[in-house]
Amino acid sequence: MHESSRRRAAKRVKPGTGRELKPFRWWQLFSRSLYSLVLSRDDGRPATYTVDVRHRRRFFANDGKGTADLYLHGRHHAESKLPAAFPVPGGTIEVAESPFGLKRCHCVTTDGAEYQLIPDRRSAEGRRAHLARTHPALSRAISITSVVLLVISVLLLIPQLIEVAFTLPPVAARFGTFRSPVSLPAWLNSLLGVGAVLASIERALRLRHNRFLDTVG
Repeated sequence: MHESSRRRAAKRVKPGTGRELKPFRWWQLFSRSLYSLVLSRDDGRPATYTVDVRHRRRFFANDGKGTADLYLHGRHHAESKLPAAFPVPGGTIEVAESPFGLKRCHCVTTDGAEYQLIPDRRSAEGRRAHLARTHPALSRAISITSVVLLVISVLLLIPQLIEVAFTLPPVAARFGTFRSPVSLPAWLNSLLGVGAVLASIERALRLRHNRFLDTVG
C-alpha cells in the first residue's frame, strides 16, 4: 500500500465498541478470515492484535466494499472499510480484500519491514498454512497447479472474450471483426472457469495476488 493510500485508509478507521471477539466456527470456513499478531508496546508489554474479516458483508454493502474489525486482547478495538490501515505500536496493520478472499493482511513497521499476520488454525487460511508446514512438497505442487490453471485460463478465455466484444455493433463498426484463434466447447469453457476460480481461492488462502491473473480468474 502506497503512503497516500495508507493515509486515506487511516481516515476510515473508527473506534471499536469493546465487544468480545467471537471464536471461529467450522461453518465460517470460507466466509471469515481471522489473523493475529503479537506486538510489543512502548513499555515492553505484549499486545495481541486480531483482524476479523466477514466476507459476506461486502455483498450487502452499497459500495461493494467489505469491512475489517481489529481486536486488542480479544476486545473490539477499531473497525474500517477495506482496504484498511490500522495504526498499531511500531507501524500499521494493512488489510485488503480480493474478489476471492484477502490479498493482504500484513503489519508494516515504521522502517518499512513487513510481517504477515498468523491465520487462525481453524480457518481455511490456517488449514492451508498447516498443510504448507507439514507437507511442503504437496503444498508447492498445489501452488504451481493454481498458477498453471490461471495462466491457461487467461490464454484460452481472453481471446474468446475479445471475439464476443467485437460482435457489438459500435465496436465492429469502428474496428471490424475479430475471430479468436481458440474455439472451445461450452463445457470446457465452464470447466476452465471453475478451475480458475478454485485456483484464485487457493491463492487467496496464502495471501497471494496478481493484479492480472487473479482478477481475470
